[in-house]
Amino acid sequence: MTGRDETSGTPDAIDVLVVDDDFMVARVHRTFVERVSPFRVVGVASSGRQAIDAVDELRPDLVLLDLYLPDIFGLDVIPRLRTAGHDCDVMVISAAREADTVRGAVRHGVVDYLLKPFEFEDLRARLERYAAQRGRLLTTVVRGQADVDRVLAGAAPTPAGGLPKGMSVETAELVERALRTTDGTLSATECATLTGVSRVSARRYLEYFHTTGNADVSLRYGVAGRPERRYSWRV
Repeated sequence: MTGRDETSGTPDAIDVLVVDDDFMVARVHRTFVERVSPFRVVGVASSGRQAIDAVDELRPDLVLLDLYLPDIFGLDVIPRLRTAGHDCDVMVISAAREADTVRGAVRHGVVDYLLKPFEFEDLRARLERYAAQRGRLLTTVVRGQADVDRVLAGAAPTPAGGLPKGMSVETAELVERALRTTDGTLSATECATLTGVSRVSARRYLEYFHTTGNADVSLRYGVAGRPERRYSWRV
């Protein structure tokens, strides 16, 4: 494990711990991160145990976490960090493509999930998105629901038609799969249960698919209260 460089920091820096058991890969990740402002790498760990100890010592803001570690599966590191009282954010960087693993990462609250191998631009986009979201969380004053929605939703869709900032390809694929494979329609609550994401996140992705024309919305009226919005994938 390599430690913090005390001479390189700035007050507004976002401190990053890189966790990967391949030292060459970790070196590449470190180089990538340090090319993106205001991020700085304060340490590198090569195992789950080292990662936990490094978070104890270095108190990073963000952990770039590989999952295939020699001693502890990466996702099992996260609850140990939370039990120890650490609230650092975690971004998974892994070759693990299994849907169960992606769902598990979402349940553990990771801020993003990037598949190996990737290019510098792929990581930079995610780091910049994280920095923007973090800035909103740190500066927002909540006066009403609109302020909450602004923090959760982020920016509008990009002109190129990609996912809006703050939304991940992996979660979008989970929601799409749930819609495609369900018999009939899904509510946001049902979609959240199937995918393991929060109801708010499920609703946001469902509405995104509706706005892009990939999903239809119908209303189900109950005995009382507002009608329930139900979604189905448009064939």
